[in-house]
Amino acid sequence: MSAPHVPKVAGIEPALPAPAHTVAPHAANAPADPASGALSEGSPGPPPAPGSDTSTATVTGLDPDVPGVAQLTAVQDRLAGWISDLSTLHDLTERLAHTRTLDEALRELLRAGAALVGARRGLVVLAPADGLGPETTVGLGLGHAEIGHIETVPRRALSYARILDGLPEPGACGDDAPAPAAGRAPAPRTSAAAAACTEISEPDIPGEKGLDPRLREVAARLGYAASYAVPLTAEPIGRTGAAVWLYDEPAEPTERQRHLVGLYRAHAAEHLARLLELHRSRQDTETLREELLPHRLPRIPGVRLAVRHSTGPRGGGDWYDALPLPDGALGLAVGSVTGSGPSAVAAMGRLRASLRAYAVMEGEDPVAVLSDLELLLRLTEPARSATALFAYTEPPPGGPSAPPVPDGLTGPPPYPEDREDMEEMEEDLADGSWGSARLPRKLVLAGAGHCPPLVLGETRTEFVETSLSAPLGMLACWEAPSVEIEPAGGETVLLYSDGLLERTGESMDRAFTRLHAAAAGVPGAIRHDPEAVVDHIVRTMLPQGLDDPSSEEDVVLLAVYFEE
Repeated sequence: MSAPHVPKVAGIEPALPAPAHTVAPHAANAPADPASGALSEGSPGPPPAPGSDTSTATVTGLDPDVPGVAQLTAVQDRLAGWISDLSTLHDLTERLAHTRTLDEALRELLRAGAALVGARRGLVVLAPADGLGPETTVGLGLGHAEIGHIETVPRRALSYARILDGLPEPGACGDDAPAPAAGRAPAPRTSAAAAACTEISEPDIPGEKGLDPRLREVAARLGYAASYAVPLTAEPIGRTGAAVWLYDEPAEPTERQRHLVGLYRAHAAEHLARLLELHRSRQDTETLREELLPHRLPRIPGVRLAVRHSTGPRGGGDWYDALPLPDGALGLAVGSVTGSGPSAVAAMGRLRASLRAYAVMEGEDPVAVLSDLELLLRLTEPARSATALFAYTEPPPGGPSAPPVPDGLTGPPPYPEDREDMEEMEEDLADGSWGSARLPRKLVLAGAGHCPPLVLGETRTEFVETSLSAPLGMLACWEAPSVEIEPAGGETVLLYSDGLLERTGESMDRAFTRLHAAAAGVPGAIRHDPEAVVDHIVRTMLPQGLDDPSSEEDVVLLAVYFEE
């Protein structure tokens, strides 16, 4: 009678070592060579002839003295162990695959690795071998102070640091790694030798001789007695970092734990490499975007500015500008270019640079500025559209190009009847501060498919009624009338992009209502501070914050406060 054949189970890899609680696995079955009659490696061979001494146990690799039922139980136990391990790896890798940022992935790697090797604490160091960064250290069960203590240990005494530095580790890097000569520091390994080093285990730090005294001191202070370090390597970057897990008592992972960690580590390293490339791409796009936006806001007499902006993960085309114009005038702009990614960022830079040029030449006429910008966009980039809003703030009264300040006490605005107030006004007239502080500054604006500004003051919180107009590049000839407003002293004009509304996840009508309520709810004590105003509105509109990785929308919020 032929030997019982162990059924194949989908997804089971025969190369997996046996679980620690089962007997050793038998060789994988392979077909024999019928021509030669010899058995190929792992072949079960033909059924034994009647009366032959070859037993079922010999073929299956099980103990012949164990009854058949016990043998079947052992096989089932072995298969159950494999399935359990595969299920565990599936769950852990699935959790890792759901991480979107490097920080999330590193923390999940530490947590999963600690569960696999039976440790409670650990740290992972991200240090790509190509030197392009970023470099960071993340701890599990370790605070910044404790990680700092570990980093005071000489690098040659830290297992993960030796992996990062590519130093040979006797007994852990294969037979090809030459041992350093007595009294000499180990030389850096070649890339092939570095790849051979897969792990470094220090099972008994307090009792192991030859370890650095500082390492023993730090381990005793932090309360760990063993460590297990592994490299993180994936193409095309190569080495991306190293992870180390710390045991509270002398211990080291079993062979099966090492095998499971190795399988998980291979998947995690590839996932980290992908996130690393994505992070670098986003950083490059963000750097380009930052260079295309104002480095700082201008200082204009009688006006204070504050801005908050955030770029989506893929990089978008929302932008803002605050441009000092001749004679103390101020140009303000907010816009958005269709699309995302580097091409949208580059288009945003071109559009902003062109608007600045038109604003310098004809900034006092916002309609002319946007008309020229629309013509340029239609001629040079006909497949792209954009929204924009440009506002021109007149110079403070008394300037060369500003409305004249009334002589003496004639003309508007109405003057106080109280003598003390009259004397205060005369003092303001004498030192030149009356014109810029008392007279309202006219603000002329025009918009092309952009969100209307919001005026916030002690007596009003209202949207500016702008005329409906199409975005730039949508019509053969763009034109829309301008709107004039006169913000009083102490009032703030808010310019923003539609991303501030869309990030709320609500309909546009509800988002506008929410923005109005957020502005109206600004406490009176901070309304004179535009920085505090924009922070309050961002917190109210976006509780998850500006840097929400789950949102694809850019956000721009520019506050213009007119001093009293």
